[in-house]
Amino acid sequence: MGAAFGWGVVAASSLVFGMLLGLARSWPDRLIGLVLSFGAGALISAVSFELFEEGVKVGGAAAVGLGLGAGAIVYFVLARAVEHMGPGGGGGTALALGAFLDGIPEQTVLGIGIAGGQGVSIALLVAIFVSNLPEAIGSAVDMRAAGAALRQIRLLWLGVATACALATPLGYGLARATGGHFQAAINGFAAGALLVMLVDSMIPEATQKSGRVAGLATTLGFAVAAGLSTATA
Repeated sequence: MGAAFGWGVVAASSLVFGMLLGLARSWPDRLIGLVLSFGAGALISAVSFELFEEGVKVGGAAAVGLGLGAGAIVYFVLARAVEHMGPGGGGGTALALGAFLDGIPEQTVLGIGIAGGQGVSIALLVAIFVSNLPEAIGSAVDMRAAGAALRQIRLLWLGVATACALATPLGYGLARATGGHFQAAINGFAAGALLVMLVDSMIPEATQKSGRVAGLATTLGFAVAAGLSTATA
C-alpha cells in the first residue's frame, strides 16, 4: 500500500509541476501545442496498450466495453457542464476536468498492477506523467488568460493532483477485494474518458496552437510510449 501511494504521488506530481510552469511565465502557443500533441500521442498509446488491451486480458472485452461507454458518457456530460461555468471555465477548466476524469482511473490501474504483483507499468507511468504536464500547463495558461485568480488555479490543480495520487492506493485495495471484471471496467472507463477528452479538447487545442506539425509531434509521443510499453511487456 505504501509503494502504491508513493508511485501515485510520483505520477500526480506532474500536474502540480505543469501548473507551476504554466503560471511561472508566458509560454509560446506553438510550444504549448507541441507539448500537448506529444502528450496526446502518449495517451493514445496508453489507451491502446495499457488500458484497453490489458483490460481485455484481465476481465474480457464485455467489461472493458461497458467501462469504455461509461467513461465516455461521464466525461461528455461533465465537459458540457463546464462550458457554462463562465470565466475560467472554458478550455482550461475542461483540461483540468479531463485530467481528473482520466487521471483517477489511470492511477487506479497503477495500483491494480502493483497489487497483482506485476509491478509498476513504466509505459503507463510515463504516459500519465508526460500527458499531465501539457494538460496542466495549457489549463493554467488558459485559465489565467480568462481572468481566473492565481489562488483559484493553484487550489484547483492541487486538488486534482491529491485526488489522483490517492487513486493509486485505492486501486491497490480494490484489486485485493474484487475480480478481473471490475478491474477491466476501470481500464475501460479510463480509456473512454481519455478518448473523448483527446478528441474534444486536447487534440483540437494542440492543432490550433502548433498547426500542422501537431500530427508529427503526436506520432512521436505515440512511438515513445508504445516503445516503452513493448520494452517493459
